[in-house]
Amino acid sequence: MSINNEAELLGMQKVSEAVAFTLKAMRKHARPGMSTLELDVFGGSLLKQFGAKSAPFTTYGFPGFTCISVNHEVAHGIPSNHKILKEGDLVNIDVSAELNGFWSDNGGSFVLGKDRFGHQSLVDASKQVLQKALLHIKGGVKIADVGHVMETEARRLGYKVIENLAGHGVGRSLHEAPENILNYRVRSNKQRFKKNTTVAIETFIASHSTIAVEQNDGWTLVGNNGGFVCQHEHTILVTDNAPEILTRANEIWS
Repeated sequence: MSINNEAELLGMQKVSEAVAFTLKAMRKHARPGMSTLELDVFGGSLLKQFGAKSAPFTTYGFPGFTCISVNHEVAHGIPSNHKILKEGDLVNIDVSAELNGFWSDNGGSFVLGKDRFGHQSLVDASKQVLQKALLHIKGGVKIADVGHVMETEARRLGYKVIENLAGHGVGRSLHEAPENILNYRVRSNKQRFKKNTTVAIETFIASHSTIAVEQNDGWTLVGNNGGFVCQHEHTILVTDNAPEILTRANEIWS
């Protein structure tokens, strides 16, 4: 989305505040013994308090207010009363919503409680890749070049990237142009980030896999070679300098 006036900027700030607060609160609310459905209902109630509508539910008929993926699930995990969180689980929560005609998207992976299974290094790598990517984004920069930065940093840290998931434009809809802000360089992609546009930048950093494969439920994705994947995502406003991180309040880097 291109931001053309103060009203549009304010609209994006408000919806971004809603999804950021919801993500942060859900992360703090999560605890061992809780079902992912219970956590999702909690998140849905927070979005409702803001007057916001769940984007995946509204746009795609997703069976939940938020996507909650656990352990080997890469993304789009369906909240379930039968999926019980445990100490040391690798959990990803992705929250996106619409408010007054504006849309925003954010997400983050974290270890629940004690790091019993050694997931924290992957979580930290994902955070670091996102931070480094954002340092390179400004108007006029090639999207492919930022993808190269992300993959290079991931490999330097000993990890891979998922090649068929990507960040995207966001603002007047959940997914809009540019649609493929990948975690690696596609040399044929000549698109550039444009000043005063809003985009969702997200990592997909993997221990073993490079492709996300859809499961029989039609939603949940897992890696083609197993292992684990971490995702961290901010909605940003592209400027001539450092981007404005509209979802900064989610504190996913904390």
